[in-house]
Amino acid sequence: QVQLVESGGGLVQAGGSLRLSCAASGRTISNYQMGWFRQAPGKGREFVAAISSSGGSTSYADSVKGRFTISGDNAKNTLYLQMNTLKPEDTAVYYCAADRGWVAVTDAARPDYWGQGTQVTVSS
Repeated sequence: QVQLVESGGGLVQAGGSLRLSCAASGRTISNYQMGWFRQAPGKGREFVAAISSSGGSTSYADSVKGRFTISGDNAKNTLYLQMNTLKPEDTAVYYCAADRGWVAVTDAARPDYWGQGTQVTVSS
């Protein structure tokens, strides 16, 4: 199985940028479909972005399309989420996730493997 550890969260002003990282161990990310999810205070966990195991396909939530970019580095066995033009409503705990199936990493209820999360706070 794969273990996932997120990093890169923090406090940023609206309009700023952050890059989240998700370091994988135990298995290589090229074996999995990978995704990012987030959970804001008092809300359920929601899908943010996903990338296929080959890196050839990506998917984004409408709320982040054009601002966030998901990518993977197989050599470093790390998943990234570049977040630009951040808004206060992007404030949440961000989680990376892995699964063998593509549908699972676009459905917050379904991925088999999760990281512990990293806090992103965007001030207005």
